[in-house]
Amino acid sequence: MFQRMNDIRLRNKMIIVFVLAVLIPVVLTNVIFFNLTTSSVKKQKLADINRGLEQIRNEVNDQIESAVGISTVLYNDTLLNEYIERQYGNQSDYVENYHTYMINLLDKYSPVYEAIQAVTIYSTNDTILYGGRVQRINSHVREQNWYKSVMSKLSAQPVLERNNPEYPGLAPNTLSIIRKMVDSGVNGSAEKLIKIDMHPQTIREMLQNVTLEGTVYLIRNNEIQYSSDPQQPLNDGSGRSIRYDQPDSSGDMIVLEKDFGNVTYLEDWKIVGEFKEREVLEDVSKSKLFVVYMSIANILVPTLILVWFTRSLSDRLVRILKQMKRVKNHSFETINDTPSADEIGQLTEEFNRMTLQIKSLIDDVYIADIQKKELQLSRNQSQLHALQSQINPHFLFNSLETIRMRSLMKDELETAKIIHNMAKIFRKSLSWGKDWITLKDELDLVACFLEIQKYRFGDKLNYTIHADESVLSTMIPKMTLQPLVENASIHGIEPLKEAGWIHIHIERMATGIAYTIKDNGVGIPQEKLTHMLAGLDKDDTVSDNVGMRNVYLRFKGFYGDKADFQIRSEPGQGTEITIVISDSEDI
Repeated sequence: MFQRMNDIRLRNKMIIVFVLAVLIPVVLTNVIFFNLTTSSVKKQKLADINRGLEQIRNEVNDQIESAVGISTVLYNDTLLNEYIERQYGNQSDYVENYHTYMINLLDKYSPVYEAIQAVTIYSTNDTILYGGRVQRINSHVREQNWYKSVMSKLSAQPVLERNNPEYPGLAPNTLSIIRKMVDSGVNGSAEKLIKIDMHPQTIREMLQNVTLEGTVYLIRNNEIQYSSDPQQPLNDGSGRSIRYDQPDSSGDMIVLEKDFGNVTYLEDWKIVGEFKEREVLEDVSKSKLFVVYMSIANILVPTLILVWFTRSLSDRLVRILKQMKRVKNHSFETINDTPSADEIGQLTEEFNRMTLQIKSLIDDVYIADIQKKELQLSRNQSQLHALQSQINPHFLFNSLETIRMRSLMKDELETAKIIHNMAKIFRKSLSWGKDWITLKDELDLVACFLEIQKYRFGDKLNYTIHADESVLSTMIPKMTLQPLVENASIHGIEPLKEAGWIHIHIERMATGIAYTIKDNGVGIPQEKLTHMLAGLDKDDTVSDNVGMRNVYLRFKGFYGDKADFQIRSEPGQGTEITIVISDSEDI
């Protein structure tokens, strides 16, 4: 789009700025947003209130379901029923059973479920020493509403009641789950009830949802059981609950209800929320401020568009000026910009053409001469490095010979032997001038290497070298068997805890010569072996099997398809490498 703007005259650009940045935005934004914000804010607010009431209902239902679940566990507890119905001969038998069984059973729920205040068992068994979590069903209990409600049920379904607690220390207006206990058959005449009291404050805290700006009630049969308003009384002073009177729907009040579904013991219960319409729709009145903010945006948008058009001119001019200063410092870079038809575009094109001509002239005269001198300097440095690479091995070889002679003079024969083997390796590295040597020389080098390794490992390493006499004079590429033996020693034998061996076997066959290097080392995992075989033909100098791949490539480079390279290995069983050179007697 910038390209098109660069082709338009400045006067036409100003007209476009006025139409796009001032006239159309001001008209459209003021009309569209004013009509849409009011309805959208109102719908969103009502949806938030409904979600808040559903959340409160679900939290209350979950806490009540937890209490019902506990009552079900106790209801089906055979030992508990037998404990309540048992006829105790003396009080000590009851006390012993109470401490070993009842305390652990009933008191364990309060710490786990924060909404559970107390679990109490009621019974008419006269042999029980009542107190604590086990209470007698007396005349006072029979007068309670919760007792009448549960006894009116023919089945053992739980009953949900709000009642004042019978024990000191419990908060008033306790919500309780009550249900009959199953008859175990020990003493069927005894009545047994389970009463689970819930914390009133927990219920009240669930009703006080911070996202709802109104009053939430928990109502049963149009009677207020709990309220999010701490000033709301729950009884009239004589123990009777206060009835809930729904406000007139025509007034400034929004009333929403959420029932508990088809749950039997909650069928008469519901959550009711009262919200002042003025507070609910308070955000709607703020929509007027939103229109004002949009008007401000209508002022800012034209400004940004004008800046955008200005950058079409000033930025490109500044770019040309910076590039001209870089030319002064011998930086002949062209301006990377889309070709344009205005005056600045033509100036940019001419500047790039001039810069390329100057750069071409300087490259032809000066840079070519500099590169020639740098090439001559690199050649001299390479020659110096070549001389150093010849001097250093000779010096090291002579030093080893001196150490070996002194070891012989001191009768340190084993040390002298190892130094002699090392000297032989260095001597061969200095004397080899071609890529081909006899198999006998290669095996001699391998033997020197293995002797050095055996000096390191002692009895941990054993080796054998066997080659047919007819193949010892065969010419092979130098340093092809030694890397394979080195891999077997370092990666195969060295990690072993017990003794290991390396067998080198070379024989002539009807079709050629077979080279075999075998060890009983740790072996190679199948996945790693597959990856290694797949990477032999790749030029990856940073992989873990560089030596193996170099040997493979040298055999393939010298013999081509006549070389067959195979690796067999199993973890814990060792590794076997076989190289077969077909028709090697003709090479």
